[in-house]
Amino acid sequence: MPVSRKSSRDVAAEITDLIIRKLEEGVPPWSRPWRCSGAGGRPLRHCGTPYTGINTLYLWALGDAQGYRSRFWMTYRQAEALGGNVRRGETGAISVYYSSFKKREEHPETGKEVEKNIRFLRHYIVFNADQIDALPAYFYAPEEPEIPVAPSTRQAAMDAFFTAIPADVRHGGNQAYFTPTFDHIQMPNRTSFRSMDHYASTRCHETVHWSGHPARLARTFGKRFGDKAYAFEELVAEIGAGLCCADLDLPNVLHDSHASYVGHWLEILRGDKTAIIHAAAKAEQAFVYLKSFVSADANAASCDEAEPALAHAA
Repeated sequence: MPVSRKSSRDVAAEITDLIIRKLEEGVPPWSRPWRCSGAGGRPLRHCGTPYTGINTLYLWALGDAQGYRSRFWMTYRQAEALGGNVRRGETGAISVYYSSFKKREEHPETGKEVEKNIRFLRHYIVFNADQIDALPAYFYAPEEPEIPVAPSTRQAAMDAFFTAIPADVRHGGNQAYFTPTFDHIQMPNRTSFRSMDHYASTRCHETVHWSGHPARLARTFGKRFGDKAYAFEELVAEIGAGLCCADLDLPNVLHDSHASYVGHWLEILRGDKTAIIHAAAKAEQAFVYLKSFVSADANAASCDEAEPALAHAA
């Protein structure tokens, strides 16, 4: 299938334009799709591997805009290999990735030849399974309505996630925030929230902020965003919370205290077409960092459980 060539700047602009449109509609793409689509969670490649970074946000936003219910996306050739047929007239989506090449050039001060690594944005075209006929049945979302999940069935996963993260969390008052100066998360009492799911959603947001402390990921944005750096950090935290909530199968909403930043986000995105890609990458980094505590905790638990068995066998 012929695919029109686009420059990296065009690709970034197309992604950013869609994100801006969803923000203007009041539907942040990291907030809604897994709650309203037929099959929630991150978008998946044909092999079941989740997309990451900006591809997650873009495919969420596009899937929501087009009403796709499947989580699966694949290239034209991948669909053919699976026995499927992309329907005539369907338009593909962009999946982006960074490539690089090495270039040798003369150092302006020393005159010595140095090797420089040049990164550039590339893309390929993917289609949602809902645009493809004759794929195996598991690529399509089930038609029957989903049964609401009781909060108690999520509680164990929520507890495992937050307990493993060594953040200092304090409760009281009527505000949720992270203070870098004193390095702790402040949360209202649990009874102040409509449900434990909403409590966890808010705590995810503040925990992403916690990950950016100088002692951890040291997330800073310097002169690039100037006086909008704080708003940009809020954007990263919102996206990161969306990823955490999707992983925990929790609802995620744009809280009133964070909604005031939407205007700043739109201003940033309109002024810098690659800003959303940068934000998504930082949010993905934060999510992976927070999940690493859970994995480490699980590995430690499995080792502890194995010790008695080994002792018995000896």
